[in-house]
Amino acid sequence: MSSLPGAILFACNLNRVRSPMAAGLMRRLFGARVFVDSCGLGCTGEEVPDPFAVASMDEIGVDITRHVAKSFEDLEDASFDVVVSLTPEAHHRAVEFGRRRSVDIVYWPTMDPTLVSGSRDTMMDAYRAVRDGLELRILDRFPQMRTFGG
Repeated sequence: MSSLPGAILFACNLNRVRSPMAAGLMRRLFGARVFVDSCGLGCTGEEVPDPFAVASMDEIGVDITRHVAKSFEDLEDASFDVVVSLTPEAHHRAVEFGRRRSVDIVYWPTMDPTLVSGSRDTMMDAYRAVRDGLELRILDRFPQMRTFGG
């Protein structure tokens, strides 16, 4: 169990599926109490969110349609308290990113739902599993603060 960070970065490979989903969940759960961003590796800036990621997040009221993919190099601010990498490749880059910085680097191996094939229902189930797994990890690491009466 950890206290809520001031700023958190989620990183995956293309910044189209897993990291935007995690960032959207973090914003939904904690609002403006935490600065949240996401990035990927080798993004050109032209990538748009994966349609299945958009649909799975929409099911829980989180809109990621305006997400613009970016790389570590595109980050406007590098002052993060926690960097959560969701793929082995992103973890390697996160460790490099964290050198000479006081930042907690965390690795949450997360399945790539784009590798699942089949019917639309099968695909959506894979994306829901990723979404729900990320939410559980976020809540486990950063329990929501409860106040009297709320």
